[in-house]
Amino acid sequence: MDLLTALELTLRKARAHGGVVRGLHESAKLIEKRVAQLCVLAEDCNQPDYVKLVKALCADHNINLLTVPSAKTLGEWAGLCKIDSEGNARKVVGCSCLVVKDYGEDTTALNIVKKHIESN
Repeated sequence: MDLLTALELTLRKARAHGGVVRGLHESAKLIEKRVAQLCVLAEDCNQPDYVKLVKALCADHNINLLTVPSAKTLGEWAGLCKIDSEGNARKVVGCSCLVVKDYGEDTTALNIVKKHIESN
């Protein structure tokens, strides 16, 4: 299992447990409170100030930061889409930043993500 697949499964599990917060305002609040366990940022975010702010907050508060290539992909993983009858995502809204405050239960995917974070 590669890192992006593991991250997707981890975010879906955390979302099911109510442990995912989306957007800059909510994410910044959790990072400031030091409640955040992981921050995920989209690489294709077109606002440099947004990216600098998230990276600086994570660095100041020692929050782990991972990046994904696409905001649309992150939006789908964060639940900002409709799922059709075949199980495919439709009407996906982009998400530039999200924070995980509760991973939910321990899974193999979560262990892969944690190992990647520790190795960096």
